[in-house]
Amino acid sequence: MRETEGLVKIAEPREIFGTAPTAKRPITWSMTAKAAPQEPSEFESLLLAIAGHDLRQPLQVIQGAHDFLGLGVRTASELRLLRAGQSAIDRLKDQLDQLLAAIRFREHAEGVKLTPVPVGPLLRQARHEQEIGALRKGVSIRTVQTTATIHGNALLLSTVLRNLVSNAIRYTEPGGRILLGCRHVGESIRIDVYDTGIGMTADQMPRVFEAFTRLDPARRDGLGVGLFIVRQAVGILGYRVDINSEPSQGTRFSIFAPRA
Repeated sequence: MRETEGLVKIAEPREIFGTAPTAKRPITWSMTAKAAPQEPSEFESLLLAIAGHDLRQPLQVIQGAHDFLGLGVRTASELRLLRAGQSAIDRLKDQLDQLLAAIRFREHAEGVKLTPVPVGPLLRQARHEQEIGALRKGVSIRTVQTTATIHGNALLLSTVLRNLVSNAIRYTEPGGRILLGCRHVGESIRIDVYDTGIGMTADQMPRVFEAFTRLDPARRDGLGVGLFIVRQAVGILGYRVDINSEPSQGTRFSIFAPRA
């Protein structure tokens, strides 16, 4: 994927979650992806990455429920796990249906079809899908209501948000917070994922979108491809992505999408 050279600069202080800005000024990194959709072969590579990465979590839920229920008589607790497994199965089916529909674009050699997409339902979906994992870690997720509509693709946008939220949970300590929202910026809608996590340094920012990259090598959760998938999806859509962060203070990932 071609993009402009990443630009690192000092950003103006900001307020997140109602807290006053710190004395230090956060660092921002910006990448503008190429405007035209990528070739179908690259698009199919992204779909394979989505299937290999995003579908792992529901499959693990299904396997865990199956193993537990196979040990003995079904109790109330086991039945709750069975319902969780059914929910994961339904989600898996839905994602596979979306992937199959997206692959059909290849037959028409048109790549990705861009249509008006409401942002609010995507934000709520991203929160809902990651809420259990966040609660287990002691991290809260909140969304800001919006009626904004952008020009995009629901499958790729939901994938971008899912991976950004998952990444925020991974690098936010217990007691931390994550906020999803958007705002109008000129002719664009800026979709934001804030967190109060560990943040990152200027030299880390250009590398976070590379495959198999972890900010903390000691962490073994995940393959380190979530943000790589984000980068590929953003490139296909022709969007711009910004990172605004400060070590130990948190990070804001921002996706700039054209207003529908």
